[in-house]
Amino acid sequence: MKKNLTVAEQLKNKYHKTEEVTNFKDMLYRSADIYKSRTAFKLKDDNDNIISITYEQFKNDVVYIGTSLIKKGFLNKRIAVVGKNSYKWCVSYLAASIVGIVVPIDKELHTDDVINFMNVSNSVCILGDDKNLDSVLDDISKVENPDTIFSSFDKIEDPNSFDNLLNEGKKLYLAGYEEFDKITINPDELRILLFTSGTTGNAKGVCLSQKNICSNITSIYGIVKVKRSDLFFSILPLHHTYECTIGFLLPIYSGASIAHCEGLRYIAKNMQEFHPSVILCVPLLLENLHKNIVKNMNKSLPEKYVKKNENPYSDLPFYMKSIVRTKVKNTLGGRLRVFIVGAAAPNPNIVADFRSLKLNVLQGYGLTECAPLVAGNTDFFQKDDSAGLPIPNVEYKIDNPNSEGVGEIIVKGPNVMLGYYENEKETRKALKDGWFHTGDLGKIDENGYLYITGRCKSVIVTKNGKNIYPEEVEYYLNDNPLISESLVLGIQKENDDETYINAQIYPNIEAIKEYLKGSMPTKEEINKLISDAVSSVNKKLPNYKHIKSFVIRDKEFEKTTTQKVKRYGDNVKVDKDK
Repeated sequence: MKKNLTVAEQLKNKYHKTEEVTNFKDMLYRSADIYKSRTAFKLKDDNDNIISITYEQFKNDVVYIGTSLIKKGFLNKRIAVVGKNSYKWCVSYLAASIVGIVVPIDKELHTDDVINFMNVSNSVCILGDDKNLDSVLDDISKVENPDTIFSSFDKIEDPNSFDNLLNEGKKLYLAGYEEFDKITINPDELRILLFTSGTTGNAKGVCLSQKNICSNITSIYGIVKVKRSDLFFSILPLHHTYECTIGFLLPIYSGASIAHCEGLRYIAKNMQEFHPSVILCVPLLLENLHKNIVKNMNKSLPEKYVKKNENPYSDLPFYMKSIVRTKVKNTLGGRLRVFIVGAAAPNPNIVADFRSLKLNVLQGYGLTECAPLVAGNTDFFQKDDSAGLPIPNVEYKIDNPNSEGVGEIIVKGPNVMLGYYENEKETRKALKDGWFHTGDLGKIDENGYLYITGRCKSVIVTKNGKNIYPEEVEYYLNDNPLISESLVLGIQKENDDETYINAQIYPNIEAIKEYLKGSMPTKEEINKLISDAVSSVNKKLPNYKHIKSFVIRDKEFEKTTTQKVKRYGDNVKVDKDK
């Protein structure tokens, strides 16, 4: 009797055909050859006119920047890139990762953290926006390499500016200096170095090879068809593997086009200008779009169809549905066909609403350490309350499941990182017998669908998909002599599904007494000093990591036998209304 196949097994028989690539240089040259005169990027010029960059021009620009980097002696060196999403960022990232090892840095980080990552990675050069480079230059004494080259995307007069490097590289290359073409890449060696957290004491560098990312690109292409006519609208930060792999490198592999959002307040305007067909987003953006669509629908419909604060679409007569769908699509630029959602789980009802409007929503699950995608909903199978099915060539299973089938998600595949940068202990903890231990809790149903049920590591994920590492915020708090110890938590308030950062703080009373010249502090004085300390910490962190509330404890935290503060039990009981 023939065995019934699970959905995960059926999926294996449906993959889109892919062409294997194992490194960025081959991928870039292949795309430039196949898609030569097609549009790779749509940009705005100084007069706000939209211009097209062809695949051939994009490849040439990467070659020219790469040629300049080689000429400056940066072959096989670490090269940092920082700044908002832009064409120059994309050119710099590819050039740096082909010439040496690229170190993408979050533009929102505090200057101390940017400098720390430059120092830890031994970066010899940093390309980026003026705003970011200037803040580093203001603290140049902290940069360990005195010969670091700063290459601005904005300044033209600076001899090391992006534009000047491009022009110099072009002259050199056209005059016969073809060292870039001669580069041979080992697809299995470290070429991308990403830091998962912004704290000197807690940052982990994720070491990725080009094969890690290229395998992820072809795996995703196998389950989500990318058309050459597609235009990807890039909103999420490119330093993160989610946007970089799926929103930048995947369309370049596929012959599609890319346009960069000019900022969150320009989303609606840019969508009308660029007419995207694919958008990568986090649940918060999807929810905001949904809210606006429902609001506008109720505004424009005849009174008898209006449903206050609810989606009226399902109750409309069939002839009106078609008109509404067209109107909605036009507000999104007229060509949108799919949202790819990551970083956190979207509301299944919102996903279903978009699908009823003939707009597909595909959510998945991934991690930086997996380059990033592990599971995803696909062109062939979708389950709105699930993170999806394993992507091609990747396996996952549940380690040590409990009676409900919930346990740690572990992953195996060509997308799994090489290890943590100069951190053997953490690498051994995470990579065991070829399996990557994610630190996330989940379960798998009988069809192979993955469900994320929680986290066994302490990372806090906000509603808009930002990762906050409590140890990072605690590091800054505990650095203050007036604070003895702290515990940072993500909390949710009643009728509000956003995650807020709360700090439980045990003050150092002896240090406070000394600060107050020997007198026993009052509750008000302690509160004022701790409040000032929290404000000081917030100034060192990007907005999404700010401590929104704190509680001053009158006794020490419960600790483990190794004197670590317990992240459970009485320690994490919080009055959410404080």
